[in-house]
Amino acid sequence: MKDLDNIPEVMRELGDRARAAAAELAFAPSEAKTIALEAAADAVWARRSEILDANGKDMEFGRDKGLSPAMLDRLLLDEDRIEGIVTGLRAVAAQADPVGAVISEWDMPSGLNIRRVRTPLGVIGVIYESRPNVTADAGALCLKSGNAVILRGGSESFHSSGAIHACLVEGLKVAGLPEAAIQRVPTRDRAAVSEMLTMVDHIDVIVPRGGKGLVGLVQREARVPVFAHLEGICHIYLDAAADPAMAVEVVLNAKTRRTGICGAMECLLLDRGFVEKNGTAVVEALVKAGVEVRGAGELAAIEGVVAANADDFGHEFLDMICAAKVVDGVDAAIDHIRTYGSNHTDGIVTADDAVAARFFERLDSAILMRNASTQFADGGEFGMGAEIGIATGKLHARGPVGAEQLTSFKYLVVGDGALRP
Repeated sequence: MKDLDNIPEVMRELGDRARAAAAELAFAPSEAKTIALEAAADAVWARRSEILDANGKDMEFGRDKGLSPAMLDRLLLDEDRIEGIVTGLRAVAAQADPVGAVISEWDMPSGLNIRRVRTPLGVIGVIYESRPNVTADAGALCLKSGNAVILRGGSESFHSSGAIHACLVEGLKVAGLPEAAIQRVPTRDRAAVSEMLTMVDHIDVIVPRGGKGLVGLVQREARVPVFAHLEGICHIYLDAAADPAMAVEVVLNAKTRRTGICGAMECLLLDRGFVEKNGTAVVEALVKAGVEVRGAGELAAIEGVVAANADDFGHEFLDMICAAKVVDGVDAAIDHIRTYGSNHTDGIVTADDAVAARFFERLDSAILMRNASTQFADGGEFGMGAEIGIATGKLHARGPVGAEQLTSFKYLVVGDGALRP
């Protein structure tokens, strides 16, 4: 690697290596990719003390930088979370290889046999913030789908990401795959991000994973295509036919399990009929759990609830804070979510099949849930092993972006001397 002060040259060299590695990965045997990921998982577990030491440096950096408790939680690694990284790597390793899979096949009267098969995108650039586990998730998924990847982690997770990346490279070496298949930008310099966004000759798609500031910047400035979600403004609507005990448990989990992830509930909508039958025990449970509930209208009168401002709706708190409002029926809930949501994940708690069907039919979020916590908005929970992010756009990838979503397709056409008249 050349002088790290010359960012354009550094990034061009990474891009050249990635493009060469992608050409090899496009036809790499499935077995080799599996071996690489299993060896990487072994390395992560064997080197966990090194990874924890590196994370300790990052946590100190984050505290000095004044990161919020929720952001520090995103940054933190412990042995359980490292075990989760290992489990994710093994889960991706065990998945079917999407490359070469036949999506559809048909014969034409002309004698042509046509197959549409999955093929890698090429080189993927992943730009992320404080969560060091993204290093493993992104590296694994890109490798499984036959893509080379350039990883640019946040300045907060620089040491942790570096230690995890070294384990991924070890896996590539064991499998005899090009080490440049998974590269990491070796500097905290923000100029590297700007450079990545314009590398149209080297990068086929950019995946940003982080907060509104990062994703908005990428969407505004990228010349490379982007898979992105801008925010995770997740709602849960408690219908009049919701089971009250289930409602409490689902809402508490959706808000408090981990507040700093994009699947955390940010707004609770209570049907007026639900409140009339069951009272406000759900809101009171949130307050008791330490959540600052910013309630509109009559909810503001509940002890411990703060009166909501207009800008509390449509806000991604990523903290022990949520907005709450009483609505008149499912259509009012749908209208609210259409107005303030981010097309990420929205849920309904109800025993009424017709109301649930209406909610599912009339909202266009990437993920819609019934009687389940929005914290399940995660590629691992969807059986994908891991994810690079939750895409809320409508082109190519939507929802959890796993290995299959990191492929495109090509047509393989076979004839027997076929001629077009």
